[in-house]
Amino acid sequence: MAPPVSRVKMQKGNIIMYHILIVDDEKIERRGIQFLLKQIDVEWDIEEAANGQEALELLKQKQFDIMLTDIKMPFMDGLQLIEESVKLDPEMKTVIISGYGEFEYARKALSFRVVDYMLKPVEPEAFEKLMKKIISQMESRKRSKEITEKGLSYVKEHALYGLLNGKSIEDVKKESEELVDIREFEEIKCLLLLEFVGDFFNKAGVEFRDEILQVVGEDNIYLNLNPQQSVLLLRYDDMNDVNNMAQAVIGYIKENYKEDCFIAIAGDIAESNNLEKAYNEAELLMESRFYQPERKIYFSDNNGGDGTESEHSNDDTLMKQMKQDIRMKDIAGLREHFERLCNKYRNKTDFSQIYIKFVFSNLMKDIYSSMPKMDETQLNEEVTRLYSITDFKTIMDMVNKNIDRLEESFGSSSSVLHREIETVKQYIYEHYSEELSVDALAQSVYMAPSYLSHVFKKETGQNISKFIKTYRMEKAREMLENTHNKIVNISYAVGYPNVSYFCQSFREYFGISPQKYRSQGEINEEDIPFDQRPEITE
Repeated sequence: MAPPVSRVKMQKGNIIMYHILIVDDEKIERRGIQFLLKQIDVEWDIEEAANGQEALELLKQKQFDIMLTDIKMPFMDGLQLIEESVKLDPEMKTVIISGYGEFEYARKALSFRVVDYMLKPVEPEAFEKLMKKIISQMESRKRSKEITEKGLSYVKEHALYGLLNGKSIEDVKKESEELVDIREFEEIKCLLLLEFVGDFFNKAGVEFRDEILQVVGEDNIYLNLNPQQSVLLLRYDDMNDVNNMAQAVIGYIKENYKEDCFIAIAGDIAESNNLEKAYNEAELLMESRFYQPERKIYFSDNNGGDGTESEHSNDDTLMKQMKQDIRMKDIAGLREHFERLCNKYRNKTDFSQIYIKFVFSNLMKDIYSSMPKMDETQLNEEVTRLYSITDFKTIMDMVNKNIDRLEESFGSSSSVLHREIETVKQYIYEHYSEELSVDALAQSVYMAPSYLSHVFKKETGQNISKFIKTYRMEKAREMLENTHNKIVNISYAVGYPNVSYFCQSFREYFGISPQKYRSQGEINEEDIPFDQRPEITE
């Protein structure tokens, strides 16, 4: 038998309206109960049934909060009705209103989870007292259920955070004590990484989660990662649908928060143990944001969203971008822009060979001039050879080999890179209470944000956002252990102006709220996920 339609509480202002069903074969009795209900300062949505059979049909169509029923009725008596109604909706409250001669029947009904029974004629004060008692019980149960669901939600988010950072399914099951249904994660088909320029989530607050799930569908999963990033995990993988969903999210954020949102999409997630791979793929895709700021959506096949590559980029613009890439030691950006330049000429046949060779020889000069030991004689020989080449592919290969040499020369300056990463780390140590972004940190050491992200991860084993969050969380833990500062003050002190978001981040990171941590004492090292244990030294 199909379950009835979900119970929905209607509201007038802040007053909840309760659904109530009156079942009695006497119309005058039903009218009398209605009259008594309307004397109580509660909003009711009242429906009636003249017998048990009629009432059962109504119960199959929708859910009621309370049922008031007589016992002796034609077609189906009250006891049969109660027995069937418990199967449909065990949470509904039932009250028997019967005559004195039916008292023994009412006793039997107590085994069917009947809340109470009243004798006819109903005494108004006793009736009002009983109805208010039932409402109080329902509200108390509702609050308890919400608290339980909220706690399980945090356990689920902590488990998901672990999977995204490489934790095994077995470890997640063990840590969550089987409270999390891993099968829910196995239904994930696509990952969307949302990124903002500044500390967006400190400003937006924790309610942003519910808003976005309203846009994409509440059967999907949302998780904050840090003040600049969050992920959406979708249960479908049709790229047209996913792209439309990403566009809808970007549009909603622009309209309601006046902020630009960038989204990287990693699809084809076959199993939950592929979540880390998908997350890393999305992070890599997001690095393109610096080079193509006009784009908002990045697909793994580079064929999505509103970022269709413009074929009308002129040579001067691309050359300036490549000069900047070389200056910032951004090999990834240099390769990307060089590929765009090659694609332009590869697809066009109306450019003269001399002009193309002129453009590429100038790029060669820029590459050579940035090498630590520039060999001018070798450069002249390379340029001469370039002008003698008769096919475009050979010219591309020649420049690519010199880009490889440039990358090797940058890599040989590891001590310089190490100093720059240490400078960034020191800046984080000294300014963790302030708003921090990869763009601002990159500017401090004259690097491209994507190149800094790449080098930082290679040097420290962590991406910058995760490093910042780890340091902030450890500082928060120290303050909880060693000071009596209020939670709100600690939140501000570690760079979270939104205390609700701080509490959520702390719980996701440690699996326990700041308040509980302070009251329970230290977190054991083995309780912290291995990939989240601090490796920060000042």
